[in-house]
Amino acid sequence: MSGYVLLPRLFTATEVERLRDAVEQVHATVVSAAEAGETTVTVWPDGHRLETIDGTTIHWEPDAPGKAVRSLSPISGMSPVIDALWTDGRLTTPMASVLNSLPTAPSRPLEAAELGPFVAKLNFKRAGVGSEFAWHQDFPYWYCCAGDAAYQVATAIVMLDDNTVENGAMTLIPGSHLAGPAPRDPREPTGLLVDPRSVDESAAVTIEAPAGSVLMFPGLMVHRSAPNRTATDRRSLLFCFQPAGRPELSALTYNAERLADLA
Repeated sequence: MSGYVLLPRLFTATEVERLRDAVEQVHATVVSAAEAGETTVTVWPDGHRLETIDGTTIHWEPDAPGKAVRSLSPISGMSPVIDALWTDGRLTTPMASVLNSLPTAPSRPLEAAELGPFVAKLNFKRAGVGSEFAWHQDFPYWYCCAGDAAYQVATAIVMLDDNTVENGAMTLIPGSHLAGPAPRDPREPTGLLVDPRSVDESAAVTIEAPAGSVLMFPGLMVHRSAPNRTATDRRSLLFCFQPAGRPELSALTYNAERLADLA
């Protein structure tokens, strides 16, 4: 079982353009607030700089000249156009199937209406400066926040631009989620990245798809993305779903000591 679902052109060109406008407005609002107000700054062990303002964290591109945003999270409540997708059946119906297919699926199959939000975020690979993301699973970070509930979280990525090899489209290892938490790279200071020596790159699949497509996969899927060295942006909206009624990521606290549970 591959574990991922690709839905080409799920959203129309008009819908995509509306979402792009909303995304850029959220970006402008958060960055302007950060420049005008007092922020909380965190520097991770790998040197990446995170800056939080009004509950939203800006992850800056680590090596870009000037300032370029790598991601914004969480962004729920900042745009009704974006928030509406949480209950859009085009996302919730296939997402319920993804969660129900997990080895750790709830004992009773979930209906689409029984899904709830875990976190919504924006990922940017800006033209020429969008950086790579090494092999990883989303799961270890979520586990440090949510514990065992992290096993039942999956992501829907709404592609706002064409995804190509050249602009850093996601590459994943089909079926890798079935092996559980992957060995982590002992040389990497955050303790969150997958040991590249454990990745069977011969099985890797790069997901190229047009704007408006959606890719869904569980938090245990091993994946990476290359840098964007093209002249155009690659922007993505990420909706991470879980069974309804559970705390959202913003209500939880990251505890790195939990990584020892996954060793």
